[in-house]
Amino acid sequence: MNALLRLAAIETRLLVREPLTLFLAIGFAPLLLVILGLVPSLREPNPALGGAAQINGYVPVLVAMGIGLFSLSALAPLFASYREKGILRRMRTTPASPLMLLAAQLAMAMVFSLFSLALMLGIARFAFGLDEPRLLPAYALGFLLTATASFALGLLVAAVSPSGTAATAIGTLLFFPLAFFAGIWLPRSEMPPLLLTISDLSPLGAGVQSLLDASAGTWPQPLHVIVLATWTIIAGGAAVRFFRWG
Repeated sequence: MNALLRLAAIETRLLVREPLTLFLAIGFAPLLLVILGLVPSLREPNPALGGAAQINGYVPVLVAMGIGLFSLSALAPLFASYREKGILRRMRTTPASPLMLLAAQLAMAMVFSLFSLALMLGIARFAFGLDEPRLLPAYALGFLLTATASFALGLLVAAVSPSGTAATAIGTLLFFPLAFFAGIWLPRSEMPPLLLTISDLSPLGAGVQSLLDASAGTWPQPLHVIVLATWTIIAGGAAVRFFRWG
């Protein structure tokens, strides 16, 4: 455990030295929330939403999208670049295993994502007067499941990509369809049945609905819990199985 914590601390210091990666990890989603929150029409009570402002529905979407962006567009290229620079070949001579390296990346990513989540919820509450999620334990569970599933997918990309550039390309190809099914352009409530089913089975779509349910005061639906756990197990297991040192 001590070795894992030391490795996670080293990974954290390396990430902090990358300004763009740090911005994608912490700042991008909160900044987008600020921009959307400055649109007056999004803050006005909407009768179709029971009097709630439309911006309320965007917060879970932005939380999930921020995790996905960090996972696929920042974490994956950063970790894959270690292979390109020969850092992983040097680590191969140490007792660190692929599982330990990936676990350290996951731990580091979770810490940064938690910080970003706290920042977003703080902005939503104090800058725009939005209510906190009604069922915080359910919200925490939805966030944890969404984050582990997304980071497992990002680590799989990092594990098999020969370089940071290749990881960026693969991550970008994956991110945009996942962001679509999360509801960033078309809200889940307006999706036709086929698209909604695909969204339910995608990590960010299932994650958004879990956060929406918790915001409304209910626990995540069993389908979405199973979907997110399955993504974590399959993508995480594949990342360990197909990990390449060089």
